Amino acid sequence: MPALLLAVLVAGALAVPVVRRAPLHAGWLLAIVPAAVTAWLVAQVTSVGDGAEIRETVAWVPSIGLNASFRLDGLSLLFALLIAGIGTLVVVYAAAYLRGDRRLGRFYATLFAFMAAMLVIVLADNVLLLYAGWALTGITSYLLIGYDSRSSTARRAALQALLTTFAGELCLLAGVVLLAQAGGSYELSVLIERSGRIGDDPAFVPAMLLIVVGALTKSAQFPFHFWLPNAMVAPTPVSAYLHSATMVKAGIYLLARVSPIFGGHEVWSWVVGGSGAATLVIAAIIALHQTDLKRLLAYSTVAALGTMTFLLGIGSEEAVAAAVAFLLGHALYKGALFLVAGIIEHETGARDITRLSGLRRRMPLTAGAALLAALSMAGFVPFFGFIGKELVYEAALASEAVLPLVVGLALVSSIAFVVVAVLVGVRPFIGPAIEMPKPPHDPGPSMLAGPLALGLIGVLLGLLPAVLASGLTSAAASAVLGEVRELDLALWHGLTPMLLLSGVSVAIGLVLAWRIEAVAGVAGRLDVGERVGPERAYSALTAGTLSGSRRFVEVLRIGLLRRSLLVTLVTAVGFVGFAFFGRGALPLLRFEFDARPHELAIVAIIAAAAFVAISARSRLSAIAAIGVVGYGIALIYVLFGAPDLAMTQLLIETLTVILFVLVLFHLPRFAVRSSRSARVRDALLATGAGVLMSGLTLAAFSITHSVGISEFFSERSLPDGHGRNVVNVILVDFRALDTFGEIAVLSLAALGIYARLRLRPRQGE
Repeated sequence: MPALLLAVLVAGALAVPVVRRAPLHAGWLLAIVPAAVTAWLVAQVTSVGDGAEIRETVAWVPSIGLNASFRLDGLSLLFALLIAGIGTLVVVYAAAYLRGDRRLGRFYATLFAFMAAMLVIVLADNVLLLYAGWALTGITSYLLIGYDSRSSTARRAALQALLTTFAGELCLLAGVVLLAQAGGSYELSVLIERSGRIGDDPAFVPAMLLIVVGALTKSAQFPFHFWLPNAMVAPTPVSAYLHSATMVKAGIYLLARVSPIFGGHEVWSWVVGGSGAATLVIAAIIALHQTDLKRLLAYSTVAALGTMTFLLGIGSEEAVAAAVAFLLGHALYKGALFLVAGIIEHETGARDITRLSGLRRRMPLTAGAALLAALSMAGFVPFFGFIGKELVYEAALASEAVLPLVVGLALVSSIAFVVVAVLVGVRPFIGPAIEMPKPPHDPGPSMLAGPLALGLIGVLLGLLPAVLASGLTSAAASAVLGEVRELDLALWHGLTPMLLLSGVSVAIGLVLAWRIEAVAGVAGRLDVGERVGPERAYSALTAGTLSGSRRFVEVLRIGLLRRSLLVTLVTAVGFVGFAFFGRGALPLLRFEFDARPHELAIVAIIAAAAFVAISARSRLSAIAAIGVVGYGIALIYVLFGAPDLAMTQLLIETLTVILFVLVLFHLPRFAVRSSRSARVRDALLATGAGVLMSGLTLAAFSITHSVGISEFFSERSLPDGHGRNVVNVILVDFRALDTFGEIAVLSLAALGIYARLRLRPRQGE
């Protein structure tokens, strides 16, 4: 499994040169890698379907027993197949959809990084590794949604998606850490085995709520549902891949994966089930008054995700089985319909259903692919969507909750899916042909391969469910339930209540689609989300944050460097002093005065130079005095056995003095601009800062430690860090993250300076 992930990342790294050298065939060439991953996953279906699990572990941080562990069971196999399989079709599709775009190579690089991150999420058995993949999907999706960086709408939508999902990421990180601490392991499989013990831990409910919030934000569930439809400004390949088949289902995967730990708890049922139910109803209402093809599909996707979340909140065997089958069917038909919507927009220049009509004559292959996906979405026989819908009704009828409410929710979602299926997959292709912004025609095989393949797979799974889908879905449901469960997938179970409800939903949906103008008017009046919904709260929160930040900056933006230093020093001395003196009794400051004469001489020189620097009436004298202070400190480093620090100090001081002298030529004549009282204030503040830091240093030396840390570093430097220079090993090994942070800060500063130097204002600006 690590090799598969590496292959996907390598494909992303090669995307730019491949697009540059073979622009016409780049999609087919790059699709070889996800196709190979899909083939390997298909080869594992038989063994995993029989209950086997594939485990692989790579030592990550072995010193603390942390491993990059991977596990392929029924649930992860189902999701991995969707990620790699649909990803293959999207890679081929994108080359034709974005043909001629000079950013295509960058697009592929980001898409493959996203694909690798999604595979990490579903294959990881380590919760920290899962979180790493989770965070990477947020970053890459931000780049993909904001692909058209020149569009303010795209940038705004990308930022909204990033901020919303990032808030959930922070909750998820806290949740998985709490869960790992409660279970005594970072391995998901171990945590599931210890679920009974974890349930008695005080951190159980907080960990559950934090993880659920992370999942709900990623899967666009109420009250975080608003970001997904806005993300439809992304190119259609992004919408088809991220927002129907993969990223938004990451939250569903997480809920299913942790269901053996948290499922059945009252808080889980209310929060997960309640959020799914609310999302289902709200998204269904909003979808009914949309006219844009992609927004129609987006809101129906949110409703479908709400259905899956609601089923996982119920948590019964029937509900889990329905969620798994519904997920598979939804990924197939919704991915196909998104790709069809992209074809329509690409070939006609329009995607408003009120401006589309009669396309079947000029786009017969596209119409066929759309019809296959629409029939599956509506739940017609013999498509797999029909089987998924029947399982949803079966779960609703078997629910121990309020039966009319649960069945009503299932009926509402099914009716909404029928309406959207007709509006997206049928309406643009029937009726009289009308004038389009571009003359419509079927695209080439690159764009048609995806929707046709997904539509045909939906038919095959429906015709042969016991042969093609039963083993995979049974293994996935078993992984969620924690016990072996065989799903009875079939087109015909006789005259059952589920069949009756399916017929009712199709009939009502067709009637509503026929009278869509009236239905849209009613739905528009019911939709109050723009006025009082979560998106308005998000807008108010972000606007308030920006306004508050501007006011805060205006207060602190003094303009004079000495005043900025004054604010910084007052803040630092105040907070540090409060923490130091507010701890109660101060430690006894003990130190031995064993300074040698030459050391005292150096200290005296430093003190005299510092006095000269602050009292000099010449800038050159002040700079020379500051240089003496720096060189004196370098001598102290040499005397106390720190030659590397001394060398650094010498270099910095020399460079600083030279820069100061060069700047002198551009400064006005020397003048004393501060008042006497201001100088007294500054002197008192500087004295206070010096006394405080001296006190902190003496207090640190006065504390006796049972174990000297220097002995530890001396002993472990060579065997652990493979270096004899203890200081270097500490910097690059033992405190590598701290050093990396320092390097990052310096690098960013260097980039800022470089950009500033390169920024040449035009004449007259």
